[in-house]
Amino acid sequence: MNIATFFSQYGLFFVLAILLVFMVFSTRRRNKRMKEEQEKKAQETVPGARVLLQGGLYGTIVEFDPENLDRPAKVEIAPGVVIEVHSQAILRIVDEEQPAPVEESAHTPLDEQTPLDEHTPLDERAGDIRIESAEETRARLEREADDKN
Repeated sequence: MNIATFFSQYGLFFVLAILLVFMVFSTRRRNKRMKEEQEKKAQETVPGARVLLQGGLYGTIVEFDPENLDRPAKVEIAPGVVIEVHSQAILRIVDEEQPAPVEESAHTPLDEQTPLDEHTPLDERAGDIRIESAEETRARLEREADDKN
């Protein structure tokens, strides 16, 4: 049996076997790396550590049990505001040397958009605010759409 007939009969099995071996080795390597990262995160996740949660919130760990990951972790997101999150919601530990990225807002602050009357207290200005019902909002949006056309 020459090589050409061997590959024509068993070539597909040979290629599949090579792909299977590659998948097994790459999966093992990825799982090992992920396990090392999880162990490192579990060691660094101690009360007082600054963390980034998956929702994008930054906070400080108040209580965390690395032995029981089903127990929620308590994270302080503002002075006196402590929330309970699933322990896997902690995305990463934030280095104190790296400040959180601050994005410049493209919007003009509200104070610059609307001139405030310095003589009118805020409580009186708040009295002018009226909440629309759903029907009123729908009617207003339809009127604005008709005005555009």
